[in-house]
Amino acid sequence: MNLIEMWQQMGFFAKAIAYVLFIMSFISFGVAIERFYTFLQARKQSKLYAPQVAKHLKDGRLKEAVALSQKKEYRYSHLAKVVLAGLNEYQFQQESGSSLNREDVVDTVRRAIQRASALTASDLKRGVASLATIGATAPFVGLLGTVVGIITAFQGIAATGSGGIGAVSAGIAEALVETALGLIVAIPAVWFYNYLTGRIEFFTVEMDNSSSELVDYFIKKTA
Repeated sequence: MNLIEMWQQMGFFAKAIAYVLFIMSFISFGVAIERFYTFLQARKQSKLYAPQVAKHLKDGRLKEAVALSQKKEYRYSHLAKVVLAGLNEYQFQQESGSSLNREDVVDTVRRAIQRASALTASDLKRGVASLATIGATAPFVGLLGTVVGIITAFQGIAATGSGGIGAVSAGIAEALVETALGLIVAIPAVWFYNYLTGRIEFFTVEMDNSSSELVDYFIKKTA
């Protein structure tokens, strides 16, 4: 019995479970591919962005640093988003003629950077939680298919009045296929989730470091 014949002999409920697993697999790979591309661009663009904005800030050219951070070629850069928030807030405080003292200005900039970091981290995590859900539930969905296959096997025994291999082979094969499908879906999803979570933690550390350095820069500039 090949897979095509096995599929044709599956019941409606078993096929429905298989369809659910296929959909979960497509979602898993779709999210992973989209996140891989986004993270690759974020790393690549931030690597190019960091030395340029550092040079502008060192020379005191804040407007050039803002313009650089707003460029489309750095739209995926997590560092550009965080730095831009701090620069915009600092410029606003300076241009609005705010009566805030030095400590309050720095604190305002720090809060703006923290908000941008939180939003950027949330954007980086988009869709990743679904991988954890798929990795955790796919084996149980496959197990449900296994139970259905076992029930089919017992129905075969009851229909034939015999416990021979011919009476139960179709049901057992159906059960094993559903189990295998559940594992095939779950294993890549768990791997994708762990890898992407590691990358998000790395990006978060980079944003924290950049935020700290930017705040230190504004402290020195307002001294």
